[in-house]
Amino acid sequence: MIDGPTPEPPDSPPPPPPENPLVLEFGLGYGHSAAKVREFPQTPGVYLMKDSAGRVIYIGKAKNLRSRAGSYFLKAAAEERRTAELVREVCDIDYIECESEVDALLAESRLIKDIQPKFNQDLKDDKSFPYLEIFIREDFPRVEFTREPQERGTKLYGPFASAGSLRGAIQVLQKIFKFRTCSLDIDDGDERWRWFRPCLLASIQQCTAPCNLRISKEEYRKDIDRLRMFLEGNKKKLLNELRNEMAAAAKALHFEKAGRLRDEIRMLETLDDRGELDTHEQPEVFFIDPKKGLAGLKKILGLAKTPRTIEGVDIAHLGGGETVASLVQFIDGLPFKPGYKRFKIRNVAGIDDFASIHEVVARRFKRLDDEGLVFPDILLIDGGKGQLNAGLAAFRALGIEPPTVISLAKREEEIYIPGAEEPLRLSRHAYALRLLQYVRDEAHRFAQHYHHMLRRKTTFDGTDERKD
Repeated sequence: MIDGPTPEPPDSPPPPPPENPLVLEFGLGYGHSAAKVREFPQTPGVYLMKDSAGRVIYIGKAKNLRSRAGSYFLKAAAEERRTAELVREVCDIDYIECESEVDALLAESRLIKDIQPKFNQDLKDDKSFPYLEIFIREDFPRVEFTREPQERGTKLYGPFASAGSLRGAIQVLQKIFKFRTCSLDIDDGDERWRWFRPCLLASIQQCTAPCNLRISKEEYRKDIDRLRMFLEGNKKKLLNELRNEMAAAAKALHFEKAGRLRDEIRMLETLDDRGELDTHEQPEVFFIDPKKGLAGLKKILGLAKTPRTIEGVDIAHLGGGETVASLVQFIDGLPFKPGYKRFKIRNVAGIDDFASIHEVVARRFKRLDDEGLVFPDILLIDGGKGQLNAGLAAFRALGIEPPTVISLAKREEEIYIPGAEEPLRLSRHAYALRLLQYVRDEAHRFAQHYHHMLRRKTTFDGTDERKD
C-alpha cells in the first residue's frame, strides 16, 4: 500500500477566491457592481450608476457597455482624481442597451437632462457644454453645433458630455437627413438663390442644397421633422412612417422618392455601421475659434465673402524612394474627414517637392473640373514661394481658373500670396494664422500617416495603396 495525501471528496467546495482589496475598501455594493458589469453585453448603450439609496448618481454612454462600464472597477479608476469619489459611492449599476453609438449618445443626453445625477452636475445647466441647435423659425432650418445657444427661436438638444462625439453624430445624421449646417439666410421663393453655387456638401449628397432652391420648403421641413423625431427618441415610429411613405410613393410610381426613402431607412437601420463618432472629427482644438479664423482670412486675403471650405496639401517622402501626398478638407473651420484624399506620386523621380506639388494639384483639380464639382474657397499649400508657384503652374497648365491659392512656410509662419512682393506676417495669436496652421499641420499628419502605412505594406507584402 502506497501512502500519499488523502484526496478531497469530489463534492467539496473550491477554495474561496482571495478578497479583492477594492471590495474590502469600498464595501459589498462595489463588489456586487463589479461582478454585475462583467455580465453586461458588448454592445452600445447607456450605463447608470446608483448609490446605496438606489439613486442614479452618474450616467454615461458606451460603444461597448461591458468594456466601458467595467473600466470604473479597475484599480486605476479608484486612484484617479476625477473618478475616485464616484467609485466610492457606487453600490449598483444598470444599463440600457441601444442600437448604435449615436442612439446611446442621444439617450445619455436625454437621461442626464431628466434625472440630473449628482456626478453629471456640470452638465445640467452649464451653457459652455455643447448642444445641437435647430433654427426652427427659418424657412430652411439650419442645424448647428453650439456652446452658446440662442435665447429663443431654436430647438435645443443636449447638453452633451463629448464635443467630439456630438460633431461626429451631426455628420452621421447629415448623411441621412441632409440638412444644412451653413449660416446662409435663405428665404423661400427668393429667385436670386437659384443662381447660387452650392458648397461641396451638395456634391457629395450630404445636403439637399436649399441655397440653390433644389428642394421645396415643405420637403426640407419634412427632413427636419424626421431629424427631430429621431433626436427625441422616436426612432421606431420614424421608421414606420418612412416605410409607409415609401410604399405610398412606390404605389404612385414615384420611384425616385421611394428610392430616397429606402436609402434613409437603410442608413437608420445600420447606424452602428457608420463608424466611431470621434473619428468623424478631430478632437477639440481649444485655442482655435473657427468663425473668427475664417473672418480673419476673409479680411487679410481680401475675399468677397467669408470662406467655408479650405483644402490643405502636403508632401512626404523617405530618401526619394517613395513620395506621397495628402489632401485634407476643412468645412467652416473644422476637419471634414470624408473629404480627405491620399495620393501616391507617380511621375516624379527622386526628391522634388515642387514637381510633386504640381502633380497632386493637377490631378486633384482636373478631376474636380472634369466632374463639374465645387472647388474649395482656399487651397493651402505647405511651403514657401516655390511651392506656391508650383501649384499655380498646375492651374496654368490645365487652363483652369484657380481658387484662392496660398502657401504657409513653417519656419517663420509666413503666408505667401500670388502677386504679393513680400510674404504676409501675422501675429502668432491671430485667429486666421492659427486656423491655417491647423490645416497645414493636419495635412502634414495625414501625409506622414499614409507614408508610414505604405512603408509597412511594402515591407511586409510588397504592395501599395492608392486612394486618389
